[in-house]
Amino acid sequence: MPVYEIEIKSLLGAKENADKLREKISKNGASLFAKNNQLNHYFVFSNALKFKDTLLPYVSADKKESFEKILDEGNNFSVRTRDTDGEVKLVVKASIDADSSYNGVSRMEFEDKMSITLDELDRLLLSSGLEYQAKWSREREEYKLEDISICLDKNAGYGYLAEFEKVVEDKSAAESIKENLLKKMANFGVEELPQDRLERMFAYYNTNWRDYYGTDKVFNIK
Repeated sequence: MPVYEIEIKSLLGAKENADKLREKISKNGASLFAKNNQLNHYFVFSNALKFKDTLLPYVSADKKESFEKILDEGNNFSVRTRDTDGEVKLVVKASIDADSSYNGVSRMEFEDKMSITLDELDRLLLSSGLEYQAKWSREREEYKLEDISICLDKNAGYGYLAEFEKVVEDKSAAESIKENLLKKMANFGVEELPQDRLERMFAYYNTNWRDYYGTDKVFNIK
């Protein structure tokens, strides 16, 4: 069954802000469990049926039901391919509230490891009628604090960004989990990046991604 991702972003911007948060994370007993480089390729989603028919043969047997369920029941889809230090995944997200599936706080989520390269997976998506929206690159540190994941990212275009996340199977818990995450963020001295500003940043990057992908260049959108 699909899982539900409750994720809140905080824009840190400069490296010194990221360093301060990293220090607070460490002092609170969180452990670093992953550090990697990622390429994320976002696609404009169009034909769900053709997408399902094309990709279903490549989805792991134990995840086919979840793949079909999110496509049948979700809405406002975000589809991306991801390469994490050579490990390739297909990621599908769908909104469960008024926020977008790209950046919303509460979302259905599906992901599966693929046995093909990122380029090969991209070609499958393109052949199913999808089009590139943008390509993103980032360096990520992933920390675990009790049942919460904290990601500290250095994103092309955005600069440093933090994500506080919890994944559950019951979507009715989304609102209470969001409140708890916001309290946790306040304890770390960081604030939620407002959805309207995040959407403006996302739109700007999508228009100009070729200037930022794979670089350390940063923009500032209010």
